[in-house]
Amino acid sequence: MQELNDILKTKAKLSLSQASVLNLLFTTNWIKDELLAQLKSFDLSLEQFNVLRILRGQKGKAINLQDIQERMVSKMSNTTRLVDKLIKKKYVTRTTCKSNRRKVDISITDLGLEILKQVDPLIDATEKNMTKNLTHDELIQLNKLLIQLKNQN
Repeated sequence: MQELNDILKTKAKLSLSQASVLNLLFTTNWIKDELLAQLKSFDLSLEQFNVLRILRGQKGKAINLQDIQERMVSKMSNTTRLVDKLIKKKYVTRTTCKSNRRKVDISITDLGLEILKQVDPLIDATEKNMTKNLTHDELIQLNKLLIQLKNQN
């Protein structure tokens, strides 16, 4: 098993908190790279894929940009720009409310749903492959620990 110091090519003594944070950062980048490799042939970013999944979860009901933003995995995403790109690809539509021009609803199209049907099995297989070295119980524990790490109120 490759140690963090080998990955970093350093002999420096890292504190346990430093090693933990660096390991999380390396793991995050590894996960992103693996998922992006699957999305590349569909010309989708992780953020665009996330928007499509959020819209599919609406089960045909429109949703506004703010609600999409709140549900995004990456809160730093420019939701308006992401939606604009998905509109150009004909994966989503934008409808302006006639009674309130500031209210804009976003919906997934049939083409957007179809692209998700193609992408989902690839992403599922990639996620299973990435977590194959952990048992079911270890995955449950990992999720609990990650949630515990984030809940620092």
